[in-house]
Amino acid sequence: FNEGDWAAVGGPNLAPSDGAVADCVANAPGGPVHVLLSDREAEHIPGCNMAFRRSTLSEIGGFDPRFRVAGDDVDICWRLRARALKIGFNPAAVVWHHRRRSVRAYLSQQTGYGRAEALLERKWPEKYNRARNVVWRGRLYRNGGTGELGGVRRWRVYYGSQGSAPFQSIYPPASKGVAALALIPEWSLVIALLTALSALGATWRPLLIAAAPLAALALGVVLLHAIRGAAGADFRRTGASPLRTFGMRALTALLHVAQPMARLHGRLSQGLSPWRCRAALRPRVPTPRSWAFWSTRWIDPQERLRAIERRIAIAGANVTRGGNFDHWDIEVQVGMLVRERLLMAVEEHARGAQLIRLRASPHFSAAGLAVVAILYALAVPAAIDHAGIVAAVLSALLLVLVGWGVWEWAVVAGTVADAVEQADESVTPIRRRKGNWSRG
Repeated sequence: FNEGDWAAVGGPNLAPSDGAVADCVANAPGGPVHVLLSDREAEHIPGCNMAFRRSTLSEIGGFDPRFRVAGDDVDICWRLRARALKIGFNPAAVVWHHRRRSVRAYLSQQTGYGRAEALLERKWPEKYNRARNVVWRGRLYRNGGTGELGGVRRWRVYYGSQGSAPFQSIYPPASKGVAALALIPEWSLVIALLTALSALGATWRPLLIAAAPLAALALGVVLLHAIRGAAGADFRRTGASPLRTFGMRALTALLHVAQPMARLHGRLSQGLSPWRCRAALRPRVPTPRSWAFWSTRWIDPQERLRAIERRIAIAGANVTRGGNFDHWDIEVQVGMLVRERLLMAVEEHARGAQLIRLRASPHFSAAGLAVVAILYALAVPAAIDHAGIVAAVLSALLLVLVGWGVWEWAVVAGTVADAVEQADESVTPIRRRKGNWSRG
């Protein structure tokens, strides 16, 4: 605290040896982690090891009482960073943190974490991606390394004069693609669906050929993640025999598999499902829209965009501002399948008058469109081959997915339209008539 203008400071937490199960839990996912932006600055510090300046804690109103089980540390770190306050990390500020001593207690804890994630998503929708998972800017650290997938690597310093360079080996790239799927709680739903389709394929061989390899691959990702995590666990300090160590590694692997399921249970119990729309339900007919407004009072176009963003955020949707190389100004999403992009153009006229034109257009998830195409490509041949049950199930899934996408489009279209039409009451809407703009 004395070395810089830190609003809060945290440090590592280590698990003492409290028995075989506790040692396995200490090497399982879901434990308290710190998220670092650099060697000294953190994006998040866990609640088991955090300290605050009293004046800062009073300034932001302390902890949010709605987070009674978990999530309070994440929320307060986000609130500090939202005010441009710095969170420090000191690797010497170590605490001993006892882990759960039974599998039941561990899974109950992870279910509580899932419920806390749902509460956080309602308060901070902009922190979550389309899959309803938190997007961190920094790296998550656990057990001396990154806690993204676990593994068997040991951390060393190899570079720089006298070995004084930054710790390159602990800055691997973030997990992406297939490697990151095992970390997503909803991946269990994908495995369950593919397994069910594989079982249904027993009545129609083409479906079995298409679904069974995908189900095996989806399950294999989870098992590989569990095996790597168990192999990277360090049980040397326990002094256990090789046979007992093997059993502890097996339990650790099982916890890697069960932990996302427990989190998923907690998330679903609080309504954090992939199919839930974030925004208030004010759907409109899903169609591309355009607006034109006449204003006699000059306002900075960026301020107009900020006003629209504020109204979208108040409605509960996730809003993203476009960058210098994007062909849109604002992107809005309320679910996983459809995003709506808003583009604004302003014509400057005499005496500060402005003609504001806006256009909203939908953009559909490539993965969602691929699944629709696959279901259609399987449902039609199944109907032709008179595989009635298979054709009916695939057609039902296809209709559900299409209906889900249309509903998301209607909700996001309504959210954007309400924000555009109510952001500035001083403007006069105009409509286009026979190629000309006229006040409406």
